Amino acid sequence: MTRFADHTDEVDPISLEWASQDPDGPGATESLSLVATLRRLIIDGHYPAGARLAEIPVSEALGVSRTPVRLAFRTLEQEGLLERSGKRGFAVRAFSEADVLCALEVRGVLEGLAARRLAERGVPAAVAAALQAALDDGQAMLGKGHLVEDDIGRWSQLNERFHSTIVEAAGSRVVADAIARNNHLPFASADSIAIDKRALDKEWRKLQFAQLQHRLIVEALHNRESARVEALMREHANVGLRYGKLFGLEAGALTGRR
Repeated sequence: MTRFADHTDEVDPISLEWASQDPDGPGATESLSLVATLRRLIIDGHYPAGARLAEIPVSEALGVSRTPVRLAFRTLEQEGLLERSGKRGFAVRAFSEADVLCALEVRGVLEGLAARRLAERGVPAAVAAALQAALDDGQAMLGKGHLVEDDIGRWSQLNERFHSTIVEAAGSRVVADAIARNNHLPFASADSIAIDKRALDKEWRKLQFAQLQHRLIVEALHNRESARVEALMREHANVGLRYGKLFGLEAGALTGRR
């Protein structure tokens, strides 16, 4: 796969179809939704590699204040999608499909190892309760049969909580540190979701499948099926970016629209 074409000029503001519904004071889930929006625009190629992002034009285009945009930039920098450019600006990092898929594979291997260790040790009651709470939250969100924009941030939060619970309960500082380092690569972390707001019906089906995988993972943990849960976790890492075409979402999202 080819990298995004180099681009050093600031890009034009995006269309207001991406605008937030609450420009004056986004809450936690709305802030996460803003991060997901910018993340989606990057993978769709609206902001190509090398494009400089500034707070004012982005905030005006999205209809939000500069503060959530500034926080979103920092989050995307931590994820490896943005890098510092000059004293105050950011630029989109160049990355390839191979980079992203390798990072996802590494995450799946590491989280699979964590899940296997947890299954072998047995799931403590507190961990079981935390995982069940994440499952319940996912069911409450998806049970209405459709997604709303605020669900993007909610899923990001509960997904990160589900995965971090397993990693932390595995009892391995080495595995946890390796995952933390890998999380700085594009789309590698559990909360780095990319949702297409124009196809929320199809995204609902994808997240419903992810929720089913969560249930299977918890079942395998409780049954102490170490090999099975490791395989489930490794495959689950692919659902965010590789399963879209199964649910009618656009292919080639990593390189932008084709």
